Amino acid sequence: MLRSRDALLASLLLVGCAASLEVQITPTHGEISLGESKFFMCDVGGVAKHIDWFGPSGDRIEPNRPDLTVTRNDESSSTLTIYKAGTEDAGTYKCVATNGDQQGEATVQVKMFQRLTFTNAPSPQEFNEGDNANIVCDVVSSPPPTVFWKYKGTKIQMEKDVRFKVLGNNHLQIRGIKKTDEGLYMCEARLMARGEIDLRAINVVVNVLPTIRIWQTEVNATADVEHPAVLTCAVDGYPEPMVTWTRNGVKLEDEVKYGFNDDGSEMTIMDVTKLDEGEYTCIAKNKAGENEKELSLRVFVKPKITYIVNKTTSEMEEETLTCEATGDPTPTISWSYGEHFFTEGEQAHLNRIYQASWTRPEQHKSLDGNVVVRSDARVSSLTLKYVKYTDAGQYLCTARSTIGEDTQAAYLEVRYAPKIHGTVAVYTWEGNPVNISCEVRAYPSDVSIVWLRDGLQLPNSNSTNIKIFRSPTSSYLQVTPESENDFGSYNCTASNEMGTESKEFLLIQAEVPSAPFIDEVRPFSTTALIQFEEPESTGGVPVLKYRTQWRVEGRGSWVTRIHEVQDGFGSELTITGLKPDTSYEVKLSAANGKGEGESSSAELFKTAPVRNPNPPKLEGSLQATGNSLKVSWIAQDDGGSPILHYLVRYKPIQGSEWKPEIRMPSGSEHVVLRGLEWDTEYSVYVVAENQKGKSQPATMSFRTSSKPEAIPDLGEEGVLPMGTMLWAGILVVVFVLLLLAVDVTCYFVNKCGLIMCLCGKSGTGTKGHNLEEGKAAFVKDESKEPIVEVRTEDECTANHNAAGPIEPNETTPLTKPEKIYADEKSKLEEGDLPHPLISAAHNNVIQTNATESKV
Repeated sequence: MLRSRDALLASLLLVGCAASLEVQITPTHGEISLGESKFFMCDVGGVAKHIDWFGPSGDRIEPNRPDLTVTRNDESSSTLTIYKAGTEDAGTYKCVATNGDQQGEATVQVKMFQRLTFTNAPSPQEFNEGDNANIVCDVVSSPPPTVFWKYKGTKIQMEKDVRFKVLGNNHLQIRGIKKTDEGLYMCEARLMARGEIDLRAINVVVNVLPTIRIWQTEVNATADVEHPAVLTCAVDGYPEPMVTWTRNGVKLEDEVKYGFNDDGSEMTIMDVTKLDEGEYTCIAKNKAGENEKELSLRVFVKPKITYIVNKTTSEMEEETLTCEATGDPTPTISWSYGEHFFTEGEQAHLNRIYQASWTRPEQHKSLDGNVVVRSDARVSSLTLKYVKYTDAGQYLCTARSTIGEDTQAAYLEVRYAPKIHGTVAVYTWEGNPVNISCEVRAYPSDVSIVWLRDGLQLPNSNSTNIKIFRSPTSSYLQVTPESENDFGSYNCTASNEMGTESKEFLLIQAEVPSAPFIDEVRPFSTTALIQFEEPESTGGVPVLKYRTQWRVEGRGSWVTRIHEVQDGFGSELTITGLKPDTSYEVKLSAANGKGEGESSSAELFKTAPVRNPNPPKLEGSLQATGNSLKVSWIAQDDGGSPILHYLVRYKPIQGSEWKPEIRMPSGSEHVVLRGLEWDTEYSVYVVAENQKGKSQPATMSFRTSSKPEAIPDLGEEGVLPMGTMLWAGILVVVFVLLLLAVDVTCYFVNKCGLIMCLCGKSGTGTKGHNLEEGKAAFVKDESKEPIVEVRTEDECTANHNAAGPIEPNETTPLTKPEKIYADEKSKLEEGDLPHPLISAAHNNVIQTNATESKV
């Protein structure tokens, strides 16, 4: 029985094998990444009528599905294509082939896997500074990946900075992120099973909340000066904040009133007024948020006087001047009158003294407290308790604060009766007209002025020798005395609507002056200085002249000289033309308009004998070149003999040798020393010489300037263009030729002109000979000293007596002689004397000028 069963099974197996088809799927297994597409080929060994595919669910896959397609290739093959595979496509796929009673099948196991895929890793990612930043990097795969984080190419070591942490979702957390954490981060994912690796670069941006720095929380400005005020807030932050300004919650945008710089951090308020004072808010805003700070604008107002009025009052009344002012800070108000400043409280006003007169003979000083100044806030008043006419004028009210000041004037008009001024006593003499001045001050100024004498108004029929002249403020009574009766008292009476004032004037007969007193006579060789005291009595009128008279003691007629009294006239007189070593007597008298008074008693003196002259008085002035000196001298007493010449020598103080002596003529007054060494101290002496001998040397010392480092460069502006110089030269040549042509014409036609003068000039005479002979003065051979060439010219030199007084003033005589009486005669001139002039042979030559200014 067992055998039959086995045989049956074997026969069935054989039959089955004969009926099946051979089926093969390529590839034999499949792994598909999610989202990818893949196809499988089903090959049948032989011919198959039907080839069908069955999915993991066991259902036959219909052709032309969008996700799965089955394509019959030929009689023995079919293709299954899976598009964009998903997890639902995983499983076992079966290919079944049939051909009649033949059938075959094959299966393939399709597995799905997830490649490394970054599903969410945005860049850039922005965070606010100080926040806990969560840097997102979502990556998926199957199996799940391993994620690493890098910063600036270096793996982040979490254990070294506890602020960094990788969360369970692979995000990177940075607690309290800083601006320094900003930069490029790498999110790197790895899958060890398949050796996959991928990364994403994430730029992390850290936004910084705006910060505001205020350098000046309170800004000061001055109103109404057309100057702007500038408010500034320095703003930091990232991204760059946008700055706006508000006041009382209102945004400031007026382009006329407000101006802003490019980033808005600086606001300019135009034409500041007091209304602009207050709080201003600076708001800075960016992605990280906003911040704000307040600034204060303090507006100061310069003092301004808003009320002050002029006043009119009468004498001896009380008057108050009021001044009101505004300003911030509150100004202080002060009053002034002329150069007098009033302080607050009671005080004396100018310590006034009132003019005494016939109606007010007393002299009165105002007591303390006559002027009262009171101030309250912005108002100040100045009260004059007893107004006097001298109080009239301009009162200045000054409002002053630390911001500035304002000054305005109030004019006080004082109505008062006439006040008479003028010299009470007036002197004259019979036949000499004189004016008696009645000077009147009054307000109103419409004043009536009359002159009275013995109760009768002048002029009248009995006073033909009296005239009256009038000016706006004075009346002049001109009296020409004819007899003693015209001298005496004259009354001036002035009246206006405020009252009347009278004053008596005295006309007194003048006398001749008394005799002056001679204090001392200081004789010299040919002159004498008289020192005197003025007359004790001038006779009531000024001394106009002094008369000096002198003669040889006890014999001869008196020589007279008149000295006019002029401005600066002192109490010294000089007489000249005296003989040396001679005894004289001198007397002095004074004269005024009335006449000449008595002479003083004669004073005896004796002139000095002929002697050496006194040394001249020296003055030195350094010239602009710095190494040249002008030495000037003033002649003093000549010792009774005319000065022949002056001798000048000089040398460096540190040197031992004097420079060659320079001989200057008697009429010379200065010499210029040139070519001196730089920055060197020199000693100079000058000696005057007459026939008797030489004076003591007059000495002086000086230092030359330091040598300049360089000649100043004039630059291009200091040089004339060559074209301009050429044209100038051409014009000069043409002008010279034209003059020459005119001169030649004049010579031949009219026998005149320069050529005529040259042709008609005599040959070289004595003067020319002197010029030729006078070349050599001194030449020091082989010396470094300047070579001086001397030319001689004829010059008329006055004699000794005609030279005028030289002593004793050391400069010029005190008085200029006007007339000389008796037999005083001037001496004849002694003739022409050679007058050497020194000229420079080169830049280092001493140059003198003997004919420049005369003393």
